[in-house]
Amino acid sequence: MTQDYTPPKIWTWDKENGGKWASLNRPVSGATHDKDLPVGEHPLQLYSMATPNGVKVTVMLEELLEAGHAADYDAWPIKIGDGDQFGSGFVSANPNSKIPALMDHSGDAPVRIFESAAILVHLAEKFDAFLGKADNRAEMLSWLFWQMGSAPYLGGGFGHFYAYAPYPMEYPIDRFTMEVKRQLDVLDKQLADNTFIAGEDYTIADIAIFPWYGNLVIGNQYEAAEFLQVHEYKNVVRWANAIAARPAVQRGRMVNKFWGEEHEQLPERHSAADFDVLKAKAPVE
Repeated sequence: MTQDYTPPKIWTWDKENGGKWASLNRPVSGATHDKDLPVGEHPLQLYSMATPNGVKVTVMLEELLEAGHAADYDAWPIKIGDGDQFGSGFVSANPNSKIPALMDHSGDAPVRIFESAAILVHLAEKFDAFLGKADNRAEMLSWLFWQMGSAPYLGGGFGHFYAYAPYPMEYPIDRFTMEVKRQLDVLDKQLADNTFIAGEDYTIADIAIFPWYGNLVIGNQYEAAEFLQVHEYKNVVRWANAIAARPAVQRGRMVNKFWGEEHEQLPERHSAADFDVLKAKAPVE
């Protein structure tokens, strides 16, 4: 990294900026090609990928089903490495071209919901589930939106410069490492006196925070557990392990996944029976 870069008076887009996801970055919005979205038989149609933001929603849907709600759904893969998020159908579902996007066909007309926290709130209110106690709703929502405001520093900040940038850069890695460790300390102190993020009830705040910070401390994010010394955050580790053990969380992490161990990949999900296929692929212990 050079230290003599001077920003031009007017920025122009004349080259890729490097790094793993460089080909996906562009300074304009909208569709790049025509492609309709598939629609399955269930009222809830999810278009996503098993990144942390996508896992929030698949875990929520699986938790709803685990709790006995009529929340069956079709989940279709959006391969962001292939640019699926720039297809015309997906842009209609989410003009911001980011996963996840949910289409709810249960009413007179389809309703689109995008941004993961909005989807979690929509589903929680629709089924009156995982909202916590009414007198603690503000606390729960505060932590839900803490995640939405904080995770970009973990993902687009720390994760990008630590794992995906074209070469190591000390300044941004130091800057975002400091912030991520501060955030982990915030969570650790909150969880010191609470079973779950917002108290004693498992809520959409936990469902939102786990795929980012829970995966980080149990070693499933950026291969950075040692670098960040995540074992120092004992309360976060305790909470993360408890949530990772939930059957609905284990299923939700597989949906719209098409990399890693074969028995953990379910690129499309259309019924509970789809998980039986994965069980048959799992190694015998």
